[in-house]
Amino acid sequence: MDPVGLQLGNKNLWSCLVRLLTKDPEWLNAKMKFFLPNMDLDSRNETLDPEQRVILQLNKLHVQGSATWQSFIHCVCMQLEVPLDLEVLLLSTFGSDDGFTSQLGAEEKSQPESQLHHGLKRPHQSCGSSPRRKQCRTQLELAKKYLQLLRTSAQQRYRSRIPGSGQPHAFHQVYVPPILRRATASLDTPEGAMMGDLKVEDGTDVSISDLFNTRVNKGPRVTVLLGKAGMGKTTLAHRLCQKWAEGHLDCFQALFLFEFRQLNLITRFLTLSQLLFDLYLSPESDHDAVFQYLEKNADQVLLIFDGLDEALQPRGPDSPGPVLTLFSRLCHGTLLPGCRVMATSRPGKLPACLPAEAAMVHMLGFDGPRVEEYVNHFFSAQPSREGALVELQTNGRLRSLCAVPALCQVACLCLHHLLPDHAPGQSVALLPTMTQLYVQMVRALSPPGRLPTTSLLDLGEVALRGLETGKVIFYAEDIAPPLIAFGATHSLLTSFCVRTGPGHQETGYAFTHLSLQEFLAALHLMASPKVNKDTLTQYVTLHSRWVQRTKARLGLSDHLPTFLAGLASCTCRPFLSHLAQGSEDCVGAKQAAVVQVLKKLATRKLTGPKVVQLCHCVDETQEPELASLTAQSLPYQLPFHNFQLTCTDLATLTNILEHREAPIHLDFDGCPLEPHCPEALVGCRQIENLSFKSRKCGDAFAEALSRSLPTMGRLQMLGLAGSKITARGISHLVKALPLCPQLEEVSFRDNQLSDQVVLNIVEVLPHLPRLRKLDLSSNSICVSTLLCLARVAVTCPTVKMLQAREADLIFLLSPPTETTAELQRSPDLQESDSQRKGAQSRSLTLRLQKCQLQVHDAEALIALLQEGPQLEEVDLSGNQLEDEGCRLMAEAASQLRIARKLDLSDNGLSVTGVHCVLRAVSACWTLAELHISLQHKTVVFMFAQGPEEQEGPQERAAFLDSLMLQMPSELPLSSRRMSFSGNALGDEGAARLAQLLPGLGALQSLNLSENGLSLDAVLGLARCFSTLQWLFHLDISFESQHILLRGDKTGRDIWATGSLPDFPAGAEFLGFRQRCIPRSLCLSECPLEPPSLTRLCATLKDCPGPLELQLSCVFLSDQSLETLLDCLPQLPQLSLLQLSQTGLSPKSPFLLANTLSLCPRVKKVDLRSLHHATLHFRSNEEQEGVCCGRFTGCSLSQEHVESLCWLLSKCKDLSQVDLSANLLGDSGLRCLLECLPKVPISGSLDLSHNSVSQESALYLVETLPSCPRVREASVNLGSEQSFRIHFSREDQAGKTLRLSECSFRPEHVSRLATGLSQSLQLTELTLTQCCLGQKQLAILLSLMGRPAGLFNLRVQEPWADRAGVLSLLEVCAQASGSVTEISISETQQQLCVQLEFPRQEENPEAVALRLAHCDLGTHHSLLVGQLIETCARLQQLSLSQVNLCEDDDASSLLLQSLLLSLSELKTFRLTSSCVSTEGLAHLASGLGHCHHLEELDLSNNQFDEEGTKALMRALEGKWMLKRLDLSHLLLSSSTLALLTHGLSHMTCLQSLRLNRNSIGDVGCCHLSEALRAATSLEELDLSHNRIGDAGVQHLATVLPGLPELRKIDLSVNSISPAGGVQLAESLVLCRRLEELMLGCNALGDPTALGLAQELPQHLRVLHLPFSHLGPGGALSLAQALDGSPSLEEISLAENNLAGGVLRFCKELPLLRQIDLVSCKIDNQTAKLLTSSFTSCPALEVILLSWNLLGDEAAAELAQVLPQMGRLKRVDLEKNQITALGAWLLAEGLAQGSSIQVIRLWNNPIPCDVAQRLKSQEPRLDFAFFDNQPQAPWGT
Repeated sequence: MDPVGLQLGNKNLWSCLVRLLTKDPEWLNAKMKFFLPNMDLDSRNETLDPEQRVILQLNKLHVQGSATWQSFIHCVCMQLEVPLDLEVLLLSTFGSDDGFTSQLGAEEKSQPESQLHHGLKRPHQSCGSSPRRKQCRTQLELAKKYLQLLRTSAQQRYRSRIPGSGQPHAFHQVYVPPILRRATASLDTPEGAMMGDLKVEDGTDVSISDLFNTRVNKGPRVTVLLGKAGMGKTTLAHRLCQKWAEGHLDCFQALFLFEFRQLNLITRFLTLSQLLFDLYLSPESDHDAVFQYLEKNADQVLLIFDGLDEALQPRGPDSPGPVLTLFSRLCHGTLLPGCRVMATSRPGKLPACLPAEAAMVHMLGFDGPRVEEYVNHFFSAQPSREGALVELQTNGRLRSLCAVPALCQVACLCLHHLLPDHAPGQSVALLPTMTQLYVQMVRALSPPGRLPTTSLLDLGEVALRGLETGKVIFYAEDIAPPLIAFGATHSLLTSFCVRTGPGHQETGYAFTHLSLQEFLAALHLMASPKVNKDTLTQYVTLHSRWVQRTKARLGLSDHLPTFLAGLASCTCRPFLSHLAQGSEDCVGAKQAAVVQVLKKLATRKLTGPKVVQLCHCVDETQEPELASLTAQSLPYQLPFHNFQLTCTDLATLTNILEHREAPIHLDFDGCPLEPHCPEALVGCRQIENLSFKSRKCGDAFAEALSRSLPTMGRLQMLGLAGSKITARGISHLVKALPLCPQLEEVSFRDNQLSDQVVLNIVEVLPHLPRLRKLDLSSNSICVSTLLCLARVAVTCPTVKMLQAREADLIFLLSPPTETTAELQRSPDLQESDSQRKGAQSRSLTLRLQKCQLQVHDAEALIALLQEGPQLEEVDLSGNQLEDEGCRLMAEAASQLRIARKLDLSDNGLSVTGVHCVLRAVSACWTLAELHISLQHKTVVFMFAQGPEEQEGPQERAAFLDSLMLQMPSELPLSSRRMSFSGNALGDEGAARLAQLLPGLGALQSLNLSENGLSLDAVLGLARCFSTLQWLFHLDISFESQHILLRGDKTGRDIWATGSLPDFPAGAEFLGFRQRCIPRSLCLSECPLEPPSLTRLCATLKDCPGPLELQLSCVFLSDQSLETLLDCLPQLPQLSLLQLSQTGLSPKSPFLLANTLSLCPRVKKVDLRSLHHATLHFRSNEEQEGVCCGRFTGCSLSQEHVESLCWLLSKCKDLSQVDLSANLLGDSGLRCLLECLPKVPISGSLDLSHNSVSQESALYLVETLPSCPRVREASVNLGSEQSFRIHFSREDQAGKTLRLSECSFRPEHVSRLATGLSQSLQLTELTLTQCCLGQKQLAILLSLMGRPAGLFNLRVQEPWADRAGVLSLLEVCAQASGSVTEISISETQQQLCVQLEFPRQEENPEAVALRLAHCDLGTHHSLLVGQLIETCARLQQLSLSQVNLCEDDDASSLLLQSLLLSLSELKTFRLTSSCVSTEGLAHLASGLGHCHHLEELDLSNNQFDEEGTKALMRALEGKWMLKRLDLSHLLLSSSTLALLTHGLSHMTCLQSLRLNRNSIGDVGCCHLSEALRAATSLEELDLSHNRIGDAGVQHLATVLPGLPELRKIDLSVNSISPAGGVQLAESLVLCRRLEELMLGCNALGDPTALGLAQELPQHLRVLHLPFSHLGPGGALSLAQALDGSPSLEEISLAENNLAGGVLRFCKELPLLRQIDLVSCKIDNQTAKLLTSSFTSCPALEVILLSWNLLGDEAAAELAQVLPQMGRLKRVDLEKNQITALGAWLLAEGLAQGSSIQVIRLWNNPIPCDVAQRLKSQEPRLDFAFFDNQPQAPWGT
């Protein structure tokens, strides 16, 4: 009796189990392999009786423990045909812990060892304890025995598996090797991390046998196998072990395979022998001997480490585990030197221990043939094989999924399950996504008609828990035995032996693949009731594939979001509902939550890797709406940089792009792509730009791409750079390109193409009708090939430029305009069309720079170009043409028809060659400029167009003929620029040249720099002004020997890199040359001694004027300055004398000041910082006028004041004096103020920045009575530090004084009051932030007294916004005079008071009587008493932005009391303030008694309806009211009724403003009726309301009855043409109307025509912006306004004047502003309009922005600018004016216009040109913000 049976106490049950298992020994062997993966099955067991063998196997299972035994019993019951009664007994007895008995130990120990363990393997022994050696065994015998043991163990461990129930036999046996490719370069290790996913060779497949090339000992000993999840890395490792066990890898005697997922569990330090013998397989004896043998034969040992990417997981890259340390030493050869090491890993960050020379091999999955081979093997002889192949060939989506070997296996399993029960085509329809594959796999592995829902969800929970904790290995305690049995039965779990040391081993379990673990986890999340919707959405995330930047390795849940998205598909809902046991609503909610998260992700800006993962997720959902949202949200530029992409990735991206309408640009840069990846893009018509840059791309990639390109109908740009494509690959692309006629740009940069390949590519140019650019750079072609390419450029009619420079090689083409029908014709017809159009004129630019061209190449190039088209430019710089080649090109220049430039620079030209080149081009009449410099290696020929291409050929030919007759030996340059710089002319040569210059004709410039001229020779060049009419500018820097003579081309000088564009035809009418252009002499870096200055002035005496003299030296002595100033009368033509960057002595200000009186022609002296002095002179035609003196920063102090004032007092008419930034101080300023009456200043005196204090400000106040001509003075002692005094020519009665930030102390107040009391002519004082508190202000008001007159005091202090109305009125009550006006603004922190002197005392009895009506406290009663006394004559009370709610309406009560006493109050303003309802009632009560009120302003307030009504009631009886402003008040119907009732009695009303009051048609009708009594009304403002045609028609009936009406504003209402026409008829009868504003109403042309019939003759302002006017209506208005004597402003902005010619023929003498913004005015319309401006002498502002004006309009405007004497601003924003037009405007300004700014923002003017124009003419403003410059000083 078996001992186990005895101990179990159930002999029959044990016997039944043995008999049952004896019937299926293969099944039992498979289970033994599953539960005991590393236990050897002794071959000697084969000789035993079958029952004995089963008993022995059961004993081995039983001793593993309860968990293993229970799982085995569950497998027996689930997988074998077990009778029901026996199944119940087995599960009840053996399937639980109670039925398990472990008392076998004693019986087993009693048996001999040979009976306990039959087999090859002995109990593990530690390497540290060596058993006794048997003397009869040699080391070799022990090693051979161990090697045989190792091979036998591998045979048992990796032999083919037995399929499970219902599975095809090939399910576990099929093996097709995936694509293996070696990397192009060894692995390097920057920053301790290595990327193994970048550089992969294309077309170099590697077989398994080639992985280890033992014939080359110098090759790398370490191989890294890289592949994504599912590519078969682990399968390949097992395959290698199997092949070695079968004797195929005979180069290795020993092979060891380790998995890092198990090695990670080891935490102790290991030796190599412990790793090999304790953790893999132990020798029977003498470990040391075996290890020594392995060391001696290390080159025949292979160690495989699977899952290297998991090695970094436990501790991270900075603290590798003990096994990783051992692995590192193996790789670097410090352990077992010479052995071979292979590691598998997913792409990503690899440990730094890998050597740099490690060989990198990439696993790229299956291509089409491999998928077909796998299917053939899988189905082998089954009848469904052909059906499976047909299904895969007809479905591209499933075929792309099968590129991943793991998915290919799953797909075959599903097809095997589906094909028998489905019609052709239906099976594959059930497998559209990866998730559907796994769903069908679960169904296929499940029993027919029965889905184990509970087990699936429980196993999914285990899978999810493992993903969350990073666990991939599970033990028996982690998984319940029934689940282990379920997983084993359905091939969901695999088992293996986990060894962590000698004697320490246990069975581990893992899911058959990590993706399966993720799928089951997703099932649990979607179907389990334990998971809610919020928890689920936390798992829907996108992970970046750039793992090296974020984490040590890829996460375990990378595919989890994809599976969740797939399960969110509607197709999966029945399956999930079944799993969830019917809770379909819950499943639907979860699915909707996943889709919603994906929608949010789709709208975000994502990186390339996340875009790919999002596309996978969206594609899995099978939701068209989500796919469309994702596709439309993708950016136009979609880059994918530096991460691996598979064919599946691109196929998924293509699927998503099918839902996109807009084009897209795909850029793959540095992404390893499989060769067949381009096939995934077939038919993707959304791709517009497609570019690849990767060394991986080779011929196979190019072939696949060539098949895809013709299917991309919108492809315009194709880039293939940095690849390894050879002639074979290019040939496929060349055949495909003509099939893509829509291509516009093709790039083959950096592909190492050969010469013949490049020539083959350019042959396709005639077949691409839309091509604009072909880039063949960085391909190393020879010179002969370059010349062949030049021939192609010459002969191909669409090529406009060939540019070659070192590595660059680019064709630019200009395709003709063709229709789509033409593009669809055959290439032959297209070519004939191209030839026909090529006959038309075209221009070719040829740039062959640094191409090593030599003389014979120049000859060939000349012969080639002579047959070609006109050449725009030929650039051969940087070659090796030398003298002969340059001469040949120069001789051929006239024959080559070069339009612009020939560049032969840097070609080794010598001095002799220069003469040859000059002789060669002497007959070239088209040559315009020639630049030759041997020092800078420059040889450039600039040409002019032929006469047949220019206007005015006779004048040009005559000019050239006459020039050639005079100087037949000289070059006939049409644009004369000469340079003799860098030579050795000396004084004699310069003199000789000066004599010859008159015979050379008019030049543009002459450069004589660096010729060794002396000072005498330099000064002598000034005579050229008298002898050369073309000379206008002479620039001399003596020390640096820079000498340049220039003509009048100031405008062109602003272009530093080129000349200004030519004027359009007829531009000479501008007459710019007719103005008097000044000549200028600029002399710098020159010693200016008196003799030199005398000689210079004598030389300039005969120079024609006007003349500008600019001098600069280090220091100019007083003697030299006096000499220069004494010579001024000898130079009557002098207009400007400037001493810049020249040191002057302290005496110079007095010398220059004296000039103002000695030389009447001086009108301005400007001296700054004793280093810059400028004198401006009047012309001889100008009469004597005012003069100005500016002496800033000259260190003037008190001791200089009297002398300077004495000199200035001699001036007859001194307008302005500026003494700012000196050292006057208080004493100097006091002295100056004392001398001030003697100085005849009529304009202004600036004393800013002179370090003055409050003393100067007070002294100024005290001095005012002695300075009767002072009209205004302002002092700011803060950061501005300003001190300015303005004068009038005669005595000024009213003076204004402004004091800011003076920081007055209390002791200053009385002195200030005394000064103010004595300054009787001072009528206005402003004190801004002068540190005057309420107390000091009250003292100042009380102390200041005057005999008679009015005085205005304005105080602005920070405390004014906090003081409140009560406190401010209390301050006013202290005034010594009568207060006639009070104005308070809390927001502006301002109090304004007008005082009248003397103060008139009121009868005390009347005051007491008024106080009796005041219900106030004692303090407030006293205040009211003071106010009544002080403000008895108050006529104006203004409160702006005040808060009357802070003090419980006390302010309102006080104001009520005050208003009751103000019998003379005429004006009351309360604006933008906060008042309570009760406060408004108080104010209304007070206002009700103000019967003499003439003006009431309550605008910009937000009162409630009750308060507003109270104010409206106060209007009753205000028959004297003249001005009423209620703007922004919300007027309800009842409130408006009260208002109209009050208005009906206001017969004196002159102004009514009711804008923004929400008045509609009904309100307008009532208001119109009320206005019938207002016969004195002059102004009516009803803008920004809701008045429509009905309201305005009623108003139109009333307007003729308002005879005094002068202004009406109905802007921004709802008036249409019907109301507008009736209004126009009514306005004709308003004879005195001056201002009419009707803008922002849809009036249309009928209204304009009605207005134009008879406009009021006194009309000053007409505003009709945005009134829907057309050209007809606007022109009729213009004709009606023409000659209007009163018109000042007109606005027709935002109307359509396109095609209409707006012009004024008669004079508009008072027109100041014209606004034509956004009127679609073009050049033609602007021409007549601009000419009309001259008829408007008072015009100040012209607004023409946002129109269609170009350079022609700018030229017309520039012509009239000098004639506009009062014009200040021209707005030309957002037009079409180019640099030429801007330059024309600058030229117009230079003629003396008074314009302050011309706005040119957002015109097509380059930024650099705009900056240069701005520097030349600051009044041109190109900025977005309006930075209007200040008017020049002294004007």
